[in-house]
Amino acid sequence: MVDDKPAKGKAGKASTKDSVLKQKSPAEFFSENKNIAGFDNVSVSVDGFGTPGKSLYTTVRELVENALDSAESIAELPAIEVTIEEYTKAKADEVFGIKTLERKDEKLYDDYETEKAREKRLAKEAKDQEKQAKALAAGKKVNPSDAKLVKGRDTPVFKVTCKDNGKGMPHDDIPNMLGRVLSGTKYGLKQTRGKFGLGAKMALIWAKMSTGQPIDIWSSTEGQSFTTYCRLDIDIHKNVPHVHVHEKRPNTEKWRGAELQVTIAGNWSTYRSKIINYMRQMAVITPYAQFIFRYIGPTADLRLLLTKAAISSSKNVTIRFARRTDVMPAAPQETRFHPSAVDLLLIKRLIAETTKTQFIQFLQQEFVGINKPLAQRLIEELGPEFNQKMSVKSLTGQQILCLHQLFRQAKFDDPDGDCLSPAGEYNLRLGIMKELHPDMVATYQGSPQVFEGHPFIVEAGVSLGGKDVKPGVNVFRFANRIPLLFEQGGDVVTRTAMKRINWNSYKINQAQDKIGVFVSIVSTKIPFKGTGKEYIGDDVTEMATAVKSALQQCCIQLKGKIVRQQQARDRQLRKRSLAKYIPDVSRAIYDVLSIIAEGQKAKRARYGDTYVDMLNKVALQAITEATVKQKLTQHVEQVDAEMALEYAIQTGMVDTARETVYLRTSDRNRPCAIELHSPVCVIKLFSGF
Repeated sequence: MVDDKPAKGKAGKASTKDSVLKQKSPAEFFSENKNIAGFDNVSVSVDGFGTPGKSLYTTVRELVENALDSAESIAELPAIEVTIEEYTKAKADEVFGIKTLERKDEKLYDDYETEKAREKRLAKEAKDQEKQAKALAAGKKVNPSDAKLVKGRDTPVFKVTCKDNGKGMPHDDIPNMLGRVLSGTKYGLKQTRGKFGLGAKMALIWAKMSTGQPIDIWSSTEGQSFTTYCRLDIDIHKNVPHVHVHEKRPNTEKWRGAELQVTIAGNWSTYRSKIINYMRQMAVITPYAQFIFRYIGPTADLRLLLTKAAISSSKNVTIRFARRTDVMPAAPQETRFHPSAVDLLLIKRLIAETTKTQFIQFLQQEFVGINKPLAQRLIEELGPEFNQKMSVKSLTGQQILCLHQLFRQAKFDDPDGDCLSPAGEYNLRLGIMKELHPDMVATYQGSPQVFEGHPFIVEAGVSLGGKDVKPGVNVFRFANRIPLLFEQGGDVVTRTAMKRINWNSYKINQAQDKIGVFVSIVSTKIPFKGTGKEYIGDDVTEMATAVKSALQQCCIQLKGKIVRQQQARDRQLRKRSLAKYIPDVSRAIYDVLSIIAEGQKAKRARYGDTYVDMLNKVALQAITEATVKQKLTQHVEQVDAEMALEYAIQTGMVDTARETVYLRTSDRNRPCAIELHSPVCVIKLFSGF
């Protein structure tokens, strides 16, 4: 008989080892699930060589949105500079502090190719160059950024810098703000561009994974006599900052703001158009901001680039998106939770954090839409176990469950949209006109709506014509005033614009006209689908209805403009047709008058004194053919003006041209400042200078 106890002992040890409880820090979790923060879609070349894909785009996006939030939080007109500098291999090795290895065994490397394979590759490259040369000779556009990475080639490395004029970061808070995942200032129920506390932290995690480089931060707050410089990275396993340098430097220029610099692996050639398009759409939705975007190629001279106002080539790009207005939307306000939008965990958290002691005070203080009479009715409905003055901290789990069930079943007033901050019709219209230069544009802002207890507002704009706009429907989507560029097909805006709007009924040709559809949705909770926050599902009925209604209102405005434009063309055509016959008609009339004027005076009397006087003038050459022609021209002009006025009155055009405006004082430091606001313009009057 064989003794199997040792085997059981080994198995037992192995089982014990496998069952050891393990934990992951938030930083470690997000480093292993980069797609949650948008650092996914790794590009793969034909040869199967993977390169970082969306990471460069996402890094730029997160840094820009953080910069906008920082400036808007202090009501400062944003001025943001973004620079992407691509390193050469030698420059990257110098930054990393490593030496290039001298190859001893060529066959060991992934890019090794036999002589036959090399000849085949060179022949293919020569053929491609020949095709490009022929295309250029034929006047066709050739995109040099379509070249794909070859297997074994080093991954491109970029230094991304973002500088803003925001409020800056306090000296002591910088390490935790940028070196600790899930720590931030954007938590709470409020319309905001970010919710997860990631942003620059995720860019730092990607930098640590791809290049091993820390992040550099320069920051200064208002009135601060020093500038903070901090160089740090993050301990992935412990989710704590690892500070290399944290010091104060003289702030002689009295600068305020923040500048972040991170070195990452990325892919410019594939995501070039996405990054530039993102900056362009951001300029549309925030025309009150100034953006300067630079891309510096691996062989570019930085000093030369900065001396030029705008350069756009296959290597270097500098684009300036100028500010077009100083009218900023009001800052969004933090609000309380709606009873229908809370769950058990949230109710328990609110109970733990509340400063109120009595149950009735808790209901009034922590939830929107519950006043004292309604709170009393709710407490009576809960039963004898509850009373108004009972301690809210003493609620048991069962009592909290009863409260949650009542919240789900009771009827509450919908929350208003006062806490939201839409871009505004004026800014949306101005942004569209500034970037696209359309022939015609219409905008509309809907009233606040509610989805699952959260208020939302839909703004829409529809444009016709413009530069860089393709024929057909071009959809531009925004959520909480940030552009959405990916996964467009399943978005509620795309599906509504493509399938639910009958463009022909508004005299718009969906296939041939250059149609720009702009929809911005702001809310305390955007119902994104997927983990990348890139599209809003079409199954949200409330938003689908609001989007369709807003687009229809824009189309109605455009239809009126198109009809009036067509009427004006018809009038011009009619006027042109009449004017064409004026010379012949005037000549015929004058000939008849001349014949009558040459007759006997006795015969003239039967025409009356008025006509006799006119015939005398004809006989004396006081009235000539030119006089008749002039009078006919004036008559045609008068009739055309009268017909235009009659049409305007019948169609209500005169009434619709009157738009409601309102007056409010501007900056109190400016004497007698008055602003006239309407959806199409803002007029400011200043005096006392």
